[in-house]
Amino acid sequence: MKKIEHIGIAVKNINKSNELFANLFGEPHYKMEEVESEGVKTSFFKVGENKIELLEATKNDSPIAKFINKKGEGIHHIAFDVDDINSEIKRLVDCGFVILNENPKPGADNKIVAFLHPKSTNGVLIELCQERIIDK
Repeated sequence: MKKIEHIGIAVKNINKSNELFANLFGEPHYKMEEVESEGVKTSFFKVGENKIELLEATKNDSPIAKFINKKGEGIHHIAFDVDDINSEIKRLVDCGFVILNENPKPGADNKIVAFLHPKSTNGVLIELCQERIIDK
């Protein structure tokens, strides 16, 4: 793992949260995107070298909706940047971590992603992110 890629925060209302975090950081979000397959709308903020991702559910049965119903708004996951997501998944499985999706899937912000089950990481949902390579 190279660095923390972003911290994901589950929110009930992304527009109100965009306003709140823009005031907090002194800068507006730089990108909004919907990931239909995950039932989520995202918004990204840059804070120095770091990124914060706000996540709002677009479906009542999405992982974010379930998280908010169970725990309320707040930190949802920590994402780490990796060079080769497939070898990182293999390495982590070999170390005994439980991977929620062993086949990386498209995520927001031009990434492919995989998640580690919080039961194997002291209760923290971990996301692995690799820049998606677009064929030309």
